[in-house]
Amino acid sequence: MAFAKTYSAQTDYLKASIITLEIDLGKGLHSFSIVGLPDKGVEESRDRISAAIKNSGFKSPKNKNQKVVVSLAPADIKKEGPVFDLGMALAYLLASEDIYFDPKEKIFLGELSLDGKVRPVTGTLACVIEAKKNGFKEVYVAPENAKEASLIEGVDVFAVKNLTEVIAHLIPKDLVAEHERGTPNLKKKSLQKQPRTEIIHNRTDLGVDFSDIKSQDSAKRGLEIGAAGGHNMAMSGPPGTGKTMLAKAFSTILPDLSFEHILEATAIHSVAGILKGSLVTAPPLRARRFPATASSG
Repeated sequence: MAFAKTYSAQTDYLKASIITLEIDLGKGLHSFSIVGLPDKGVEESRDRISAAIKNSGFKSPKNKNQKVVVSLAPADIKKEGPVFDLGMALAYLLASEDIYFDPKEKIFLGELSLDGKVRPVTGTLACVIEAKKNGFKEVYVAPENAKEASLIEGVDVFAVKNLTEVIAHLIPKDLVAEHERGTPNLKKKSLQKQPRTEIIHNRTDLGVDFSDIKSQDSAKRGLEIGAAGGHNMAMSGPPGTGKTMLAKAFSTILPDLSFEHILEATAIHSVAGILKGSLVTAPPLRARRFPATASSG
């Protein structure tokens, strides 16, 4: 086989797009090119996946006289970040006939370290949601991304620590002996799919509770009405009147997020890279200040 393809995904703000990773191997002096509007992070994948493949017991693409062309489709979407590393490494091993498995209905999300370890990426939840919409049945992610990925029902999520582990899971049983002869460190080992993530509502301690605020009766009454009715609130006034303190206290009287809002808030934090392994189950507070200066003219 000189051609193979696997599937991955990337985020575009809060949405995601399925990306097909196609690899073609041709005769000639060694070259490795990636096409499909890759940014610098994607182009650097050539060195990461070459080292990861070598350190996982296979022959590095750099040690072969061949032309390697990786196409990231659709070609009109700009590709960003290291999320495609795992999928590209597996596609290369498929094309070079070092391994065999059926990539249909499987999504691979993960950055590779030089020793083959799978590192977490941002935006995993949004990518899994899009994968389910497009009929994919299995998603392979780093262990750090497994909790958010397992929020989505109807998709089997597998947490993989390294490239060798995912290969050992994917190769068919009838080809195990052949792979073990060529790669002594590779043993067939099936991974257990991740259980569905249980929603546990945790309140983040913001340092102030609504009951701690004294006076400010009119402001507190307005916030209580807004919380009860689910209304938007806007506070304005000079510095030092307690707007930030009231906003922090306001989140403590809001109800827990619904499942749909948990998905939305968690996806936002995941894309921004600030999820830090936990789900967003309580109304979050984001304090932004926009200073303004007056000018005369």
